[in-house]
Amino acid sequence: MADLEVYKNLSPEKVERCMSVMQSGTQMIKLKRGTKGLVRLFYLDEHRTRLRWRPSRKSEKAKILIDSIYKVTEGRQSEIFHRQAEGHFDPSCCFTIYHGNHMESLDLITSNPEEARTWITGLKYLMAGISDEDSLAKRQRTHDQWVKQTFEEADKNGDGLLNIEEIHQLMHKLNVNLPRRKVRQMFQEADTDENQGTLTFEEFCVFYKMMSLRRDLYLLLLSYSDKKDHLTVEELAQFLKVEQKMNNVTTDYCLDIIRKFEVSEENKTKNVLGIEGFTSFMRSPACDIFNPLHHEVYQDMDQPLCNYYIASSHNTYLTGDQLLSQSKVDMYARVLQEGCRCVEVDCWDGPDGEPVVHHGYTLTSKILFRDVVETINRHAFVKNEFPVILSIENHCSVQQQRKIAQYLKGIFGDKLDLSSVDTGETKQLPSPQSLKGKILVKGKKLPYHLGDDAEEGEVSDEDSADEIEDECKFKLHYNNGTTEHQVESFIRKKLESLLKESQIRDKEDPDSFTVRALLKATHEGLNAHLKQHPDVKENGKKSHGRSLMTNFGKHKKTTKSRSKSYSTDDEEDTQQNSGKETGQLYRLGRRRKTMKLCRELSDLVVYTNSVAAQDIVDDGTTGNVLSFSETRAHQVVQQKSEQFMIYNQKQLTRIYPSAYRIDSSNFNPLPYWNAGCQLVALNYQSEGRMMQLNRAKFKTNGNCGYVLKPQQMCKGTFNPFSGDPLPANPKKQLILKVISGQQLPKPPDSMFGDRGEIIDPFVEVEIIGLPVDCCKDQTRVVDDNGFNPVWEETLTFTVHMPEIALVRFLVWDHDPIGRDFVGQRTVTFSSLVPGYRHVYLEGLTEASIFVHITINEIYGKWSPLILNPSYTILHFLGATKNRQLQGLKGLFNKNPRHGSSENNSHYVRKRSIGDRILRRTASAPAKGRKKSKMGFQEMVEIKDSVSEAARDQDGVLRRTTRSLQERPVSMPVDKSLLGALSLPVSETAKDTDGKESSLVQI
Repeated sequence: MADLEVYKNLSPEKVERCMSVMQSGTQMIKLKRGTKGLVRLFYLDEHRTRLRWRPSRKSEKAKILIDSIYKVTEGRQSEIFHRQAEGHFDPSCCFTIYHGNHMESLDLITSNPEEARTWITGLKYLMAGISDEDSLAKRQRTHDQWVKQTFEEADKNGDGLLNIEEIHQLMHKLNVNLPRRKVRQMFQEADTDENQGTLTFEEFCVFYKMMSLRRDLYLLLLSYSDKKDHLTVEELAQFLKVEQKMNNVTTDYCLDIIRKFEVSEENKTKNVLGIEGFTSFMRSPACDIFNPLHHEVYQDMDQPLCNYYIASSHNTYLTGDQLLSQSKVDMYARVLQEGCRCVEVDCWDGPDGEPVVHHGYTLTSKILFRDVVETINRHAFVKNEFPVILSIENHCSVQQQRKIAQYLKGIFGDKLDLSSVDTGETKQLPSPQSLKGKILVKGKKLPYHLGDDAEEGEVSDEDSADEIEDECKFKLHYNNGTTEHQVESFIRKKLESLLKESQIRDKEDPDSFTVRALLKATHEGLNAHLKQHPDVKENGKKSHGRSLMTNFGKHKKTTKSRSKSYSTDDEEDTQQNSGKETGQLYRLGRRRKTMKLCRELSDLVVYTNSVAAQDIVDDGTTGNVLSFSETRAHQVVQQKSEQFMIYNQKQLTRIYPSAYRIDSSNFNPLPYWNAGCQLVALNYQSEGRMMQLNRAKFKTNGNCGYVLKPQQMCKGTFNPFSGDPLPANPKKQLILKVISGQQLPKPPDSMFGDRGEIIDPFVEVEIIGLPVDCCKDQTRVVDDNGFNPVWEETLTFTVHMPEIALVRFLVWDHDPIGRDFVGQRTVTFSSLVPGYRHVYLEGLTEASIFVHITINEIYGKWSPLILNPSYTILHFLGATKNRQLQGLKGLFNKNPRHGSSENNSHYVRKRSIGDRILRRTASAPAKGRKKSKMGFQEMVEIKDSVSEAARDQDGVLRRTTRSLQERPVSMPVDKSLLGALSLPVSETAKDTDGKESSLVQI
């Protein structure tokens, strides 16, 4: 974003001139793939937050948020422009807007160069302002935009006023369930102008504030203000110290809070904070659940590279699936901007001696290698200076390899020079700090036994496993009139059906190999289709067709054979000959592949030499990078986790998705992080649970792409599957009180959209880390209230290794036939801050949940039953130690009602005043009528063991510790089994205030 700096200093006159033209609207041609172009009126909305156009069949969806714009380019630079004939359009009238997660392009043509320049200048000015905002300014801006947008969408007739009927409709859309009498009363109080019966925008803001008054925050303020309606400087300081656990709270700091957040000028004069100011402060980034200090780099960056997790991307250039999607150089810019530090470049021979980048043996588009390197060079160190690893997958001839080396040296220059890097006296990898501003080339290196004068040599090609599996390849050949268009059209339909299926599935389903069925169906269907139409031609001409190889093969099932990662034995040939000639066994059992490598490219590889598993020799050298597919890595983690962890203390390991994930879905990175693997490569273009975990993992430490591994993983070893992996270390106890929710929307995939029924939300909290720490718990369901539901429930968790644990907050809408996903936020355990905090749901402007966090340390040796009440139950059910060590141990872990926080003699939590008042006075929602909603039946895999009856699809045992007011029926809980295993405990127990709280059966 360095090129935006100049736009921050534009003169006010020029800015207003640009904004005026853009808001008035400009007729432009919108180019689309395969069409001649559409004439549309493009304009900037009055709040300068969205670009819109009309006419459009998309209606309200015909908009692009300025926030979502990645860049604006001048001239004919996009792929769609390149498809147009030279001279067809004047380049000075053309520009492209790149926006969204998939770098979609909006290609526009104005009638004259001046209009194009005005739009380019205006858009870049708006982008520069957004990039320069601090977190508080951005929070206030997005809130103001949301309120204004809410008003406009509620104004059905567009007269700038809201009548009482429009307000009632808005209440339903916002999931507010208030009596009509109460709504009318607030409406009349806000309606203060002469035009009675309608609300202007200013009056609507007053109405919205009345509606949004937070009972929980008001009671909290009263508890620290001696029942006054404001906090003095001293009372605010006391609150920050006692509840928020802040150190070094000064008078000046408190006065600064009052100056920033108080809305009443009278209160500012008196140096007090009223309820509106207190609410604004509590909803600001200062009271977010994420530690603000972790927005900057705070970890030790002087340790060897192998001691860090490194944010890594798989097939970085792709914008979608692995078979048909577009390859774009801008994807490199996007992922680097997001903090990724290891990008992948698949190099193939291209025309005219120019190497290209694409996914081999597929129909993905090709981009020039030179353009990729130039893009990486421009964006590698814009966000931070820590090193970038360029993972080169080399499939080129020696001649084009020399071209690759030439481009790397010519474009990167000194960034490749590692001669000055200090690695110390010991043989270890350099640190991220010492490699600042450097680019490391990961690739093959010529063997040392070849002399320096050897221009080229043979190297193993075994670890070029990012290439698609043999049984999935498309091969070029002539076929009776079969056209490329025919093949592409057929495959695209199959992929679309897969995507539709995945949308029906639970969004929290971590692993789906439905793509195997797709591969088989695609192969069989395409062959049948071609037999029925043997003479199909396109435009009267035959073209090169592509057909799928005859043997797709079945996905290799896990066998009882030992891991093949470190050796290749004759046993594999026996298995091969017994009929399993496909998948991984075939690749391991066949003759090893080799390729020719030129000296120029080999010499660029210094600390990141790509090696195959069978090439590993433990001779004390460093600088090798071992690559595994998720399938093979899973075997190693399950069977040799401790040896694997030791290996990762000196070398780097890269894990990449299975070739069967042609839909670009992602695997669960946690097992590989738990074994110390540094480079766990994911498909950054695919949003979902796994990318959310990845984002949370690397958001800490300034989102610099490097996160320090726990010291226990860097020295010594432990069994990550053990029930008590670190018995000598203190454990962390997380006491999480889920208090309330704010502005929770209807589910994004709601069948009836905003017209659907008001949601019945509940909160699920999941701990994700070592298997022994993995567990879930949830609140009860609140009926008919998504605007301000109150739960007031405490969940308790014990975490053995908090350094690698993630805490995931999910909001669900309960439904009699399942549950619908509303939103989520995932945070590293180490970035949690104690006290009263808001958890803003990712991607939702106003939606949040309000919680109170307490973190304690637990010392000494504890029995498994205390830390994990499900331990004895698992044994009662017949679960063997071997089955526990197989990985899926997320144990029910810790009953929140009778867990260690209340029955633990070593610690008794003392409730704060605010806690007691909220517990005593906050009104819990009454039970409402049961609602029948329409929706899709949640798809839940039924496990093959009774002992896994409560195990969900992550392999995590869901803690069934609470009788829900209404439990979503889709949750995999065997009620009869659980009911038969009630622990012999009393029905009630006293809490620290002397109140009775139910002890729920396990």
